[in-house]
Amino acid sequence: MRARRPSATVALVALLGLAACTSGAGGPKSAAGAGVADTALPAGTGGADGDDPHGGHDGDSGDSGAPATWRSSLYPEDWSPGFSTENGALRDFSHAGYRGGGVALPLPSAAGAVSVLDHGADPTGATDSTAAVQAAIDAAPAEGPHRVHLPAGTYRIDGTLRITRSDTVLFGAGSGATTLRLTQVGGLDNSAHITFFGNPVGSLATPLLADTAPFATRVELAENPGFEAGDEVWIGIEITEDFIAEHGMEGFWGFSAGRWKPFFRRTVTAVTPPAAGTEGPTALELDVSLPYTLRTRDGLRIERVTGMLHEVGLAGLSVTNATTWEAAWAGNQVHAVALEGVWDSWVSDLRSVPGDGTGQDGAPSEHHLQSSGLLVKNSRRVTVADSHLGHSQHRGEGGNGYLFEIRVSNQVLVRDCSAVDGRHNFIQNWDFGASDLVFLRTDSQGSAAFTSPTDPAGLPVCSETHHALAIGVLVDDSTMTDCWAFVNRRSYSSGAGHTATEAVVWNLRGTGMVNAFSYGRGYVIGTEGLTVRSTVVEAYDSEGTSPEDLVEGLDQAATLQPRSLYEDQLARRLGR
Repeated sequence: MRARRPSATVALVALLGLAACTSGAGGPKSAAGAGVADTALPAGTGGADGDDPHGGHDGDSGDSGAPATWRSSLYPEDWSPGFSTENGALRDFSHAGYRGGGVALPLPSAAGAVSVLDHGADPTGATDSTAAVQAAIDAAPAEGPHRVHLPAGTYRIDGTLRITRSDTVLFGAGSGATTLRLTQVGGLDNSAHITFFGNPVGSLATPLLADTAPFATRVELAENPGFEAGDEVWIGIEITEDFIAEHGMEGFWGFSAGRWKPFFRRTVTAVTPPAAGTEGPTALELDVSLPYTLRTRDGLRIERVTGMLHEVGLAGLSVTNATTWEAAWAGNQVHAVALEGVWDSWVSDLRSVPGDGTGQDGAPSEHHLQSSGLLVKNSRRVTVADSHLGHSQHRGEGGNGYLFEIRVSNQVLVRDCSAVDGRHNFIQNWDFGASDLVFLRTDSQGSAAFTSPTDPAGLPVCSETHHALAIGVLVDDSTMTDCWAFVNRRSYSSGAGHTATEAVVWNLRGTGMVNAFSYGRGYVIGTEGLTVRSTVVEAYDSEGTSPEDLVEGLDQAATLQPRSLYEDQLARRLGR
């Protein structure tokens, strides 16, 4: 792997009119800086942004010498969904993840599974096993679970693998024992070597009678065209000129102007018709509250959704698709694994490993991936657990080097995962419709953007919300040595504009920076060793983001209670 060159990085950043992000673990800091693409990291060594209104302390250190603990003013001991103060309200994130949270992942065993060896796969990696593994995938029974096992070994996959059947799991003997060498180069732009593919489509399109309201779990229809309890639905709007203007995004959100977009994916839990003999509305009860106001003005409607995959998974595998430096940079957005159009699904113990890649000088390198790692798209209630991805070759513009990427999905939980040396290590990306995303116990290191294959050093950038108003993103009990950002990116990425609202950073530690400029409300609660920028200035990343994000407990993460917001909310909801 090409050695990092801090001095060259500093020189490049200085050339762009910025200061490189310092890595010292000093106290909380604040710094303003000019904007560049991909949310660059300006440095700062000054004082904190204002006072520290972190709320009351719980208990007393007394004679024990233990430091006092404290709680956020927005999260008292008797908190329940909907609690708010003049500074805002924290979203209930507890529904994120497989089957809505609190359910163990159904990790399979080899007993009763279909072995790829029985279909001719070569565990030595000497010959191509694409056809054999795909045959094992396609050998599914007419109904019921289908488990496809790759015993310990190395499998060369010269083509691509595609799973289009629900209740299908592809799994190895553990990421330390089963490796897939994904060798295809070319023809994979905007796709993946391994794809779980569903095709959600809407029907029964029905207008809602009133604007949605945050914390509401009930919507009303003038007439019911056939919705039933148990239906999976989505709720959305057209991206109208009024919607764009309401957010101050004239000139920036044109990529979806005039198109209807599903924002919130839900399940109908009950249907209440009008009383007998009356002509009142029909009410639909939803399993999860709605996090943001969508307006009837913009063609607000609900649709039944079918066509997605359910209960698919991938586990216990390492992957690599590294290639020559030139070939890696010739492609765009090549993912190792993609989950698209899936509900109640999961990935566990996925790891990238060194492959046959070369570096900028053409010499063998320790790179793992051509470009990107794992993509979750157009999906709901997905858990990505205990996975570790890194060391991309192509970290240039055009969506490359995104290691854990989520697009237009709801209630995705990424937990106990690490990412190193991507462009954006953890990222929400592209277009409206992402909400309730949770990054729990994640670690991000070495995010950097490169301008070309010959760029000698790159520019430090961030894990971030990247595009089109992600709603309710939580970074929880995590660490980093680079950056997390929730900002107004304005014209970058085809007019990404405001990228987040109601974002929450909770108990984040390490070195680097948090750029906290959510549209409307945002929150940074409990940090350690980080620079936090939240003061709204006339800069690309904060314009139009008033009020300022609430900041509590700078450099007091160690005594914040609870340690994890998501896990505490989940325990409350489940009565644990």
